[in-house]
Amino acid sequence: MLSWIGWVATACFGLSYFFKKPATLRLIQAGAAVLWISYGLLIHAMPVVVANVIVAIAALYSTFIRNSQTTEKAL
Repeated sequence: MLSWIGWVATACFGLSYFFKKPATLRLIQAGAAVLWISYGLLIHAMPVVVANVIVAIAALYSTFIRNSQTTEKAL
């Protein structure tokens, strides 16, 4: 029953590569990472949780923080 979360996360991550805008790709990957975190917590797999916390933080940082800093420099 729990394995469906892992399969949905895998599908989301794979589908993210079909989006042309890098920000969209990273947001979908962050969402997939959140699903993987949920899955990892449910099955008590801390390596899955830690790896995907890192992925989610990197994806969100590169989407929001780094982009806002780049926009500010352009002004």
